[in-house]
Amino acid sequence: MECEECHERPATLHFTQVINGKKTEIRVCEVCAKEKGYINYPEEGYSLHNLLTGLFNFDTSKMENHTFQQVKELQCTQCGMTFSKFKQVGKFGCAHCYETFSEKLDPIFRRVHAGNTKHSGKIPKRAGDDLQMKRRLQNFKEELQHLIEKEAFEEAAEVRDKIKALEKRLNHLEEGDNA
Repeated sequence: MECEECHERPATLHFTQVINGKKTEIRVCEVCAKEKGYINYPEEGYSLHNLLTGLFNFDTSKMENHTFQQVKELQCTQCGMTFSKFKQVGKFGCAHCYETFSEKLDPIFRRVHAGNTKHSGKIPKRAGDDLQMKRRLQNFKEELQHLIEKEAFEEAAEVRDKIKALEKRLNHLEEGDNA
């Protein structure tokens, strides 16, 4: 398919715009897209750093009632790192930065982790038996709460029994480790 603007090069980009229910589509080459302002990025390309920096630039604290106000820059007391410097660099200066910038990190984590703020990674099979049981126990407790709210008491009783059995196994393992 050829570019709908210049009719010379192949169309490599497809843009769709919907305004008031009216759908408009255009297929253009990269050169025409740059000329028409459909895209703009540095000549050297769009790096992973630029992507992450774009994710970190989510900051609504500076806007209040659509007016801009002078806001004192948030700064770590341990290393002196500012939040704007963190957005540029993409790394914290020290462990204390997590506490200092905690209020501003949740929106970033939600965007990076598909809406979640808590990361739950894999547990090693060799050393993670008790951790896997604790995670399963937590899942059972959440399921039990959900079943109680739905008033599915028979199913809840089964899950309760599973919880008791799992807690018994965990206590037995912990007592064996302490001996």
